[in-house]
Amino acid sequence: MMYLGIGSKVHFKSMSDMKVVIVSVTSDIGLALANHWQNKNFNIYGTFRSISPELRKVENRGGIFVPCDLSDPESIKKACQELWDLNFTWDILVLCPGTMLPIGSFTDTNFQEWRRSIEINFIAQLELINNLLPLRNSNNKLEPLVLTFAGGGTNNATCNYSAYTISKIALIKMMELLDAEIQDTRFSIVGPGWVKTKIHKETFSAGNKAGENLSETEKKLASDECTDIRQVLKFCDWISTAPRGVIGGRNFSLVYDRWGSEELEEFLNKDPNAYKLRRSGNTVVV
Repeated sequence: MMYLGIGSKVHFKSMSDMKVVIVSVTSDIGLALANHWQNKNFNIYGTFRSISPELRKVENRGGIFVPCDLSDPESIKKACQELWDLNFTWDILVLCPGTMLPIGSFTDTNFQEWRRSIEINFIAQLELINNLLPLRNSNNKLEPLVLTFAGGGTNNATCNYSAYTISKIALIKMMELLDAEIQDTRFSIVGPGWVKTKIHKETFSAGNKAGENLSETEKKLASDECTDIRQVLKFCDWISTAPRGVIGGRNFSLVYDRWGSEELEEFLNKDPNAYKLRRSGNTVVV
């Protein structure tokens, strides 16, 4: 088995019984979440594509990570096997990978690049969920949680980002489907809004291919309107303990929803269709 600390003995520190797997732990949100929950004495496991000094620090505090390239099916298969070999059960599985590439109009896009984006943003994540679900801890009073991340495009057409957008929408629907099929696990997805992470470098590199979103990204990242990473962590704390009736199969907006409020929880418990993909205008007769 190949762990981040190759050649060294895997060291398990004395932590709480809560075990978390973070896929793409070297993403900005993944790394922040790993540090945040490690400070709460959670056991942190995860996958990484490339090693960073920041990830080394998490490892030195007891984190255990395996390499995984989501664009490579064999790498995914190997990573899942290595996690299985650790012989543990997880309470929370968070999937943080994402790429907005290829950016540009669909007709001008190399389709193999477009296909690869679908693989990374959707197919690979579902493969990981499928392989890791048997490792979930079903013995706690609260069901294990699978948390994924949404993007824009559910309420409009995000031009020049078709592969990324359609993958995220598919992921939203898949959380609802899994929630309906697997009732001993909580499946949910959150749109964090504009967060200052390295994924936006892809838009800057695309230049004019990004269309109007290039200037929009520049304005957003230079403003005070972006979601503070601390709010993302606060949301993850909330959803990790929220009941299935409130969060199961739902797509949350971190920015616009009153998550954590009794009023919202009461509303969601009463309406099984709320915060899910639905067709608009069903009651309109022309």
